[in-house]
Amino acid sequence: MKIISLNLNGIRSATNKGVQTWLKKQAADIICMQELKAQAADMSPEMLKPAGYYGNFHYAEKKGYSGVGIYSKIKPDVVIEGLASSNNDVADIDSEGRYIECQFANLSVISLYLPSGSSGEERQAFKFSVMARFMLHLQTLIASGREIVICGDWNIAHKEVDLKNYKGNKKNSGFLPEERAWLTELFDQVGWVDVYRKLHPNTTDECYTWWSNRGQAWAKNVGWRIDYQIATPLIADKASAASIYKDERFSDHAPLIINYNF
Repeated sequence: MKIISLNLNGIRSATNKGVQTWLKKQAADIICMQELKAQAADMSPEMLKPAGYYGNFHYAEKKGYSGVGIYSKIKPDVVIEGLASSNNDVADIDSEGRYIECQFANLSVISLYLPSGSSGEERQAFKFSVMARFMLHLQTLIASGREIVICGDWNIAHKEVDLKNYKGNKKNSGFLPEERAWLTELFDQVGWVDVYRKLHPNTTDECYTWWSNRGQAWAKNVGWRIDYQIATPLIADKASAASIYKDERFSDHAPLIINYNF
C-alpha cells in the first residue's frame, strides 16, 4: 500500500501547478491532503473525485482557510469528519477543518493539520491547547486496537536533525521545547512510530518537507521536517520505503511518500 501526504497550501493553487497530474502518475492507494484553503463550492470535479478515487473532505468554516481531505482507491467503510466524536470540547478545532479519518476494515487513515503558532502568542496558545486535547485522542486511538496511519502537517520539527537552522529556532514556534517534548511523549511513552525516521534514522539534509517562501530557503535547502506519517507499531513495521519528492514544487511543502507491505 502506497500512502502520500501533502500540505497543498491551497488545492486550487496546487492543481494549477500540476499536482493532480503528478498524483495520477503515482497511483497511490491513499492520498492525504492538508490546507485545502477551499470549501465544497470551490472544488472542481477533478478535485472532488479524481479518476479512480473516492474523495472525502473536512472543510474549515472560514473561507480560503485550512481544511483536510483524503483520496482513496477503495471506498471507506466509515468517514469521520472532525474530532467531535471524542470526549473533548473540540468545536474550535473542528471549525478549522483539521481532522478527517477514513476507516477501511481494521485500518484507519487520518489526514491531520495541526495549527501553527508562528503568527503570535494567541495562536501559539491555541496550538498548545489543540496539542493537549489531541494527545488524549491519540491515546484513545492507539488503545482502540485498530491499525492506524496519521498523515499530515504536524507543524513541529522533532529534533535538531529535523531542521537546518536549529540553533536559530529554539525559541520559535515549531521548535519550542514544549512542542518537541510533546512529540517525544507521543513516540516514547504513548507508543506511536515516526515511520520516516524509522526507515531513515540517520538522514540529515534530505529529510525536509517544508521551506519558507522568504529569502532563498528552497534554493539553499534551509528546510524543516514537519510533515509526518505516524503509525501504530504493527503498520510501522510493514513500512518498506519512504521518500520526499522534490523534483517539482506544488506547494511550500513536499509530498511525503511511504510504501507499506500489506
